[in-house]
Amino acid sequence: MADIATREVYGRTLVELGGERPDVVVLDADVSPSTMTCYFAEAFPERHFDCGIAEQNMVSIAAGLASAGKVVFVSTFAVFAAPKVYDQVRMNLAQPGHNVKIVATHGGVTVGEDGFSHQAIEDLALMTSVPGLTVVVPADGPETEQVVRAAAQTPGPFYIRLGRPKVPAVHGDGYRFELGRAEVLREGRDVTIIACGLLVAEALKAAESLSAQGVGCRAVNMATIKPLDEAAVEAAARETGAIVVAQEHLEQGGLGGAVAQALARRYPVPVEFISLADCFGTSGPADALLEKYCLTGPHIADAARRALARKRS
Repeated sequence: MADIATREVYGRTLVELGGERPDVVVLDADVSPSTMTCYFAEAFPERHFDCGIAEQNMVSIAAGLASAGKVVFVSTFAVFAAPKVYDQVRMNLAQPGHNVKIVATHGGVTVGEDGFSHQAIEDLALMTSVPGLTVVVPADGPETEQVVRAAAQTPGPFYIRLGRPKVPAVHGDGYRFELGRAEVLREGRDVTIIACGLLVAEALKAAESLSAQGVGCRAVNMATIKPLDEAAVEAAARETGAIVVAQEHLEQGGLGGAVAQALARRYPVPVEFISLADCFGTSGPADALLEKYCLTGPHIADAARRALARKRS
């Protein structure tokens, strides 16, 4: 598959699901041309509801539809889908366990020129803190399609984080997503990089550059952040002895926090983190922002070397 935005694949997959399942309904908050739920709206106008710029109300409507037996997909930008509706997610979705799938697009700093007001960098920390909420961050288009389908088939509330820009495919036709299971994309015995979202492709670049320098680097795609595959984290720690966690998110919480907690419980080893420091983003082209905040392959490789040095000291 050519480079494609995960939100684009989401929109196309919704249309396929709509044709297969009459119980699927979709809600949006006045941004359907950006979340790509506009495709579903065109194909199934009677099952698409634009709730306007009223995200909290949208989540409550979704809970009502789910209580009537519908499989509900709710979409808006991640900056609105997490902090703005946190109370509704907690009270109306997670506590009763309603079958609502929040698919948040425009996650992370790669929203780009829209600036820090639209850059969700704390959403994974918020959503992984909610009991009973499954949290998934697919790496590319092929994985996004399978994640959306898995969510539709799995009872209970989900938070799925997608991005704005096109991303390279790291998966081929034979890939099969398993909810709650890590995926080893590249083997290595010296250090492990655990990444999610668009940083999976950057992790593979880092692993390749390290390999050229004689460093065996394992690359793990941890699409499911909650529930975390702690067994895979422990195996990586035992077998490679050093870990790097890479996420397009604040260092606090999210994938980094989940991996660190798993290691503390099961098998502590040196860990380095590739993520945003304690700061907000800024406006600029997506690629420039990834470089500014050290979220690229060369920076991940540097972190791996730091982890290796700590292992050997």
